[in-house]
Amino acid sequence: MEIWINPACSKCRSALGLLDAEGAGYTVRRYLEDVPGEDELRALLDRLGLEPWDITRTQEAAAKELGLKDWPRDEGARERWITALAGHPKLIQRPIITADDGTAVVARTEEAVREALSRSQAAG
Repeated sequence: MEIWINPACSKCRSALGLLDAEGAGYTVRRYLEDVPGEDELRALLDRLGLEPWDITRTQEAAAKELGLKDWPRDEGARERWITALAGHPKLIQRPIITADDGTAVVARTEEAVREALSRSQAAG
């Protein structure tokens, strides 16, 4: 299992604390430093079952500069959103856990972290 984090994010620190408390094995990815490319984002979105606008932090300064709130949210605009996320990783919602069963979850709540844990334990 891998968890994408921003160390400055309280939700990320909470998720890491819960994983540690459960004795989970995981790899930390500081995605602001180890920025995912467009292909990797497409694969992540497939694992999440979400669209790029679903994992975009629209209140970030970069989102406002890009005018994201006015961008269409449809198949025709999907690649534009993915390019924006790859170019501005701060826009990616966090934390994201990729579970060992091939799925992923945006782990902003304890319930979501536990869901990822159960998926990884079931796959292991």
